[in-house]
Amino acid sequence: MKTTRPMTKSPLALARTALATAKIALLPYSSKYSRHDYTQHQHFALLALREFLKTDYRGLEQILRDWAELRDTLGLEKVPDHSTLQKAAVRLLEKRGSTPSWGRPSPRRGRAA
Repeated sequence: MKTTRPMTKSPLALARTALATAKIALLPYSSKYSRHDYTQHQHFALLALREFLKTDYRGLEQILRDWAELRDTLGLEKVPDHSTLQKAAVRLLEKRGSTPSWGRPSPRRGRAA
């Protein structure tokens, strides 16, 4: 398969690229009231890395515990719990379109309520 984009086989290179891309596209935090332990940029890069490594959330957590250079690349002072990663995936990857964050769908046009 031929591609026009440069491909990498390096998890560190992927993490750097995903982090840089997220810094362009996302705000650092989803809420001003969040704990600010991890940025959305870091969560996005971790989720990209999870797909790249074809592992689950617990596997990614263990990889991060074992791999200091990867933690340094992502600027992680501590390793996020697997449940933190799963919640970030729901928030960042599974949210579609412009659905309000409080979850109630907007009324359909042309229909009486």
